[in-house]
Amino acid sequence: MTHPSRPAGPHDHHHDPQPEGHRTGLGGGDGSWDERYGAAEQVWSGRPNGALVTEVAALAPGRALDVGCGEGADAAWLAGRGWDVTALDVSRVALERASRHAREAGVEVRWLHSGLVEAALPEGSFDLVSAQYPALPRTEAQEAERALLCAVAPGGTLLVVHHVHDPGVAHEHDFDPEDFVAPADVAALLDDGWVVVVDEVRPRVVPVGGAGANHVDDVVLRARRLP
Repeated sequence: MTHPSRPAGPHDHHHDPQPEGHRTGLGGGDGSWDERYGAAEQVWSGRPNGALVTEVAALAPGRALDVGCGEGADAAWLAGRGWDVTALDVSRVALERASRHAREAGVEVRWLHSGLVEAALPEGSFDLVSAQYPALPRTEAQEAERALLCAVAPGGTLLVVHHVHDPGVAHEHDFDPEDFVAPADVAALLDDGWVVVVDEVRPRVVPVGGAGANHVDDVVLRARRLP
């Protein structure tokens, strides 16, 4: 297991400054995200993120939270594997597309129009909390990081994935990765009540089509909360 230092540009997602398979998470900016999604008929590939598939395929289904679900590919994939999925996003446009994706896949997902912190989810509610390339603003109180940890049930799994950003490219797009939560920020809050299963930089499995294909490496943090 490798322990990466903070990636050059930890977080967000793609090239815009958006996240990868989507994503949003901490409230605010609803309108701007609706504009981004509204500018294209489809933003993402429609396929689940590779790191999610790799890390979760062998887990027994339970209750799952998809943070910043975007157009719903991850949520639909999880639901199709038997997970009871709650998926949240701040973009109504994204959620409408996600709901359609789930209907077409023949699965049921609970959709929540909210940021992660604003959702005030019950503590310890989910056996899996997945945040794939989330756009979670960094705050002094570490609200987003703490919300992610608090949502995981005893014995549950937390999976946080982000791109390794080229700081030069990020700043060309007027985007500062330091403004957003990175896997390293979440890892720093893990105490003896957690076991780190994966903490590494790895080549990204790139879905065909959709935004974010220019990123080649991911930072993957997977941790299990002890029972």
